[in-house]
Amino acid sequence: MKSKRSFFTLLSLFSLIFLPSLISSQNCQRTCGKQPIRYPFGTGPGCGDRRFQTYITCNQQQQLTFTTHTGCYPITSIDYNQQVIYITDPSMSTCSFTQPSKGFSLDWDAPCRFSDNSIFALLDCSNLTMDNATVPLCDTEGTPICSLLYSCQPMSKLNIPISTCCVYTPVDLGPSFEMDLEKLKCNSYSGLYSVNGQESDPESWKYGVAVKYKFSFNNDYLTMCANCERSKGACGYTGPYNSFVCNCLHGVKTSTDCFDAASWNSGLRFLPWQAGNWLIYSMEWFLVGVLL
Repeated sequence: MKSKRSFFTLLSLFSLIFLPSLISSQNCQRTCGKQPIRYPFGTGPGCGDRRFQTYITCNQQQQLTFTTHTGCYPITSIDYNQQVIYITDPSMSTCSFTQPSKGFSLDWDAPCRFSDNSIFALLDCSNLTMDNATVPLCDTEGTPICSLLYSCQPMSKLNIPISTCCVYTPVDLGPSFEMDLEKLKCNSYSGLYSVNGQESDPESWKYGVAVKYKFSFNNDYLTMCANCERSKGACGYTGPYNSFVCNCLHGVKTSTDCFDAASWNSGLRFLPWQAGNWLIYSMEWFLVGVLL
């Protein structure tokens, strides 16, 4: 009796050591909330393209977020065909409300840049000079945008002159991708990526930040990942060389796609570490059968 108890104690410890690897194999999901997740993005460690893992995450509330050194921002949608991420900055001013903000910035080494459609308007600035060393260059053609933004009820109540508004250029915020409103002596900013066919109606504009992402050079994952996603899998990477892996249902991972994984008669293609785990569990249950 004592030997059996010792055995089961050892078996439990053995399982606890290797169980996390099987649990972690189920981390990659195809959605985050209602947002479809496709390559190069992922929902956890080992999912999608590792270059995006520190920037694009799915939080515990199932909200997809975009993180930079200035904050963490909700992602409203992703256009996978145009490779554009649409982000909401809760501190941004729009035609519906105005509020103080610290600005928005991209990390200089992030695998993305601002979309050419992005427009940033600096609002309620106290010192808009044309000194390029201290403030951005104001787009002289941006006056209509400033006029329309200042005509919105929240801004018009402040009764501030239009000269305190500046449409920020270049659109990439310069070489550091930085918008430091405190340094620029501006109280807020507004970002928009589409006038939605209503050039003269700022209430209809689409406010937010549009960021265009890019794949790495000679990315071999694209073809393999397309096959994986077509089989309802989620793309990821594993091992010291970040090798491609297709995450399928029930925690199964293959080097091809989920169609292959579902075909047991054709032979399931386990990754080396995964085959080892199944061998360990088989040995455990074999020993249970022998001792009982």
